[in-house]
Amino acid sequence: MFKNILIPVDGSPTALLAIDKGVAIAEVFKSTVTLIHVIDPYALSGMGGDISYGQVEYLDAATREGHEAVAAARLVFEACGIPVNGSVVEGNSIYQAILDSAESVDADLVVMGSHGRRGLERLVLGSVTAQVLSHAHLCVLVVRE
Repeated sequence: MFKNILIPVDGSPTALLAIDKGVAIAEVFKSTVTLIHVIDPYALSGMGGDISYGQVEYLDAATREGHEAVAAARLVFEACGIPVNGSVVEGNSIYQAILDSAESVDADLVVMGSHGRRGLERLVLGSVTAQVLSHAHLCVLVVRE
């Protein structure tokens, strides 16, 4: 049923829960898994000229953290004998980068964590998961903490 599963990872506790669910689903359906970590290359833009001097450092750190998150998740799937690919992708719209990645790998399921923010915190911070859910044309499994 699910041949290709996409799992966005960021090293958070909810991403770890999504990895666990992804393993269980991939084992049952003999799926291939693609792990991605999305970084926003323009996260510091619009914050003033002084921030631009830190742009290179930000991108280096974000890319390094992304590769670490993908590598750690990859080890879990490899230990279970599940075929896995992984990459760090850039996108100034994180939810869109997730959906674009799902399309490019022909995913039929996205498994992702939700931080469970509510009220004002969700309104201010937004929810990548909510945006993926409202724009996706494929199955999305949301794992809550």
